[in-house]
Amino acid sequence: MLLGLTTASAATVCFGFGAVFQARGARAAPRADRVRAGLLAALVRSWQFVLGTLLDIVGFVLSIVALRTLPLFLAQAVTNASLAVTALAAVWLLGARLRRGDVAGILAVIAGLTLLALGSGQDGRNHAAPAFHWALLATTAVMLLATVVLVRREGDAAAAGLALLAGIGFGVTSLAVRVLDASGPVAVLADPAAYALAVGGLGGYLAYALALQRGTVTAATAAGTVTETFGPALVGVAALGDAARPGFEWCALTGFAVAVGGTFVLSRFGELEGESAELSAPRREAEAEPAVPPR
Repeated sequence: MLLGLTTASAATVCFGFGAVFQARGARAAPRADRVRAGLLAALVRSWQFVLGTLLDIVGFVLSIVALRTLPLFLAQAVTNASLAVTALAAVWLLGARLRRGDVAGILAVIAGLTLLALGSGQDGRNHAAPAFHWALLATTAVMLLATVVLVRREGDAAAAGLALLAGIGFGVTSLAVRVLDASGPVAVLADPAAYALAVGGLGGYLAYALALQRGTVTAATAAGTVTETFGPALVGVAALGDAARPGFEWCALTGFAVAVGGTFVLSRFGELEGESAELSAPRREAEAEPAVPPR
């Protein structure tokens, strides 16, 4: 339990700071109106963007240890709390300002994770029947087909749907890491969960990016968080034997709900920061231009 909590917490810090460094690197790169090789080259030349990407990779490796040693409802709640770390890091590194709702969200995440850690028992099984592994791969196939359908639609409903699909992809990735047969290279290549892990992760990133193009950051993040957190947690309890400490079920359930609720509240943080940036730019331009009296 201690190893899992340590790696999950470290992964959360890596994800949180990684997002901020990637944001700083992306802002420093020349603005582009289309995807091209030059944009990627500019991002790679930014040490901040590269550092953020490396932090994401380290965070993913650490999260693998957490997913293999903790109940899924605890591992998912901890790693998804990286948004709280991002908010605090943005204050330090980007000069962002926290509002009362942001502070309340951060405190809720901390309180929820504390209760969840106190109420969590031992993780369940790290293996499942072959049908479970094939079901994970089949789920990713359905997710990709649904993404192809929804990508033709616009609006908040399509954005929410794509975000839910992204959450499903990331949730399948977590489940695949948990049950993957890692006894050797041959076993990994023969395990459908290995391909579910790859397809779920890549498909999830694609669906999330498409969701951000069609709706708000809040809608995409909130919808994805719900699916990514609750889905694996329920499967872990129902199919893999994850459980709370005897007599502390109320503590684990309350902590899970409060932590996810705090993340839900913090999903508004990125959108508000973006809105304030967009509003401040025209204001600065207006102050710089001399007033012209009407004719």
